[in-house]
Amino acid sequence: MKINTLDKTLFSIFTCLNNFSVQMDLSKLKKRPSYPFETIAVAVSFSSRCEFLLAEAKRIADTCAANLILLHVGEKTSEKEQVLDKLIAKSGIDTNKSRLIWMEGEPVDTILQLCKLNIVDLLILGALEKENFLKFYIGSIARNISRRAKCSVLLFTHPSTKPQKFKKFIVNGVDNPKTIHTINTALYIAKHFKVNDVTIVNEVEVPGLAMTIAEDSTAPQTKEIKKNFEEESEEILQTIIEKCDVGNVSVSNKVLKGKPGYAISKYARDKSADLLIINSPDTNLNLFDRIFAHGIEYILADLPCNVLIVHSRV
Repeated sequence: MKINTLDKTLFSIFTCLNNFSVQMDLSKLKKRPSYPFETIAVAVSFSSRCEFLLAEAKRIADTCAANLILLHVGEKTSEKEQVLDKLIAKSGIDTNKSRLIWMEGEPVDTILQLCKLNIVDLLILGALEKENFLKFYIGSIARNISRRAKCSVLLFTHPSTKPQKFKKFIVNGVDNPKTIHTINTALYIAKHFKVNDVTIVNEVEVPGLAMTIAEDSTAPQTKEIKKNFEEESEEILQTIIEKCDVGNVSVSNKVLKGKPGYAISKYARDKSADLLIINSPDTNLNLFDRIFAHGIEYILADLPCNVLIVHSRV
């Protein structure tokens, strides 16, 4: 008897549920806050950086007192099990406090489905800093997941077996309903990792500013318009910050002129940030959207540092 693709997918999901006793209560996903991180998943492969990524995942899960799930998409063999067991042991992950899930299927869809079924709050992935032209338009696994995930995604560009301490965060501060959740998530992480250098950035697109200046404006008038525009942008940003749970974290703000996504990415690179924290995409971006790049695409095409994409589920 032949089994169609849908049947195979359903069979795989039910097998996963039975094998790992997943508590499938998808109602928990609806309007679930973006923090605290109660369940963290890391996608593992057999690349040269797998050991480093596991070490980073362990550190974050331990610091946030979160459950850790290791996801591997591919055929389960005794050889693979032996290799992965060694990597897990070297990273110091406690197998009594973590779970390893094996599942066959298309990597992106399978990982996204497993995150949904296991109510994952944060998915950790390894990512290359810069992709070539072909990969940018077709999309790597990490970037495709970043665009479609319904949980927050942390892209590590330089994972290490001896994780470096987070010192400097750059946070998206654009005027958007999601932003307050993104900033509060950044502050939640900053408090756990004792980060006191957090800069919240609002990007102001220059063409928008130019349109507010009439062709017949005098130099003094133009200067005044620009000043008012900048002050208004700063006030908007300050209003957003005042609504956030800053606590004892040292927070500064900055208004950048430039293309959204590109400006904050360049600023994070120039400031040698450890982590750039941004909103999740408002919609699922297609090929046309990526050709005419949206804000997040500038960042995904050339990662300036580790990037956290916060999915607020609002």
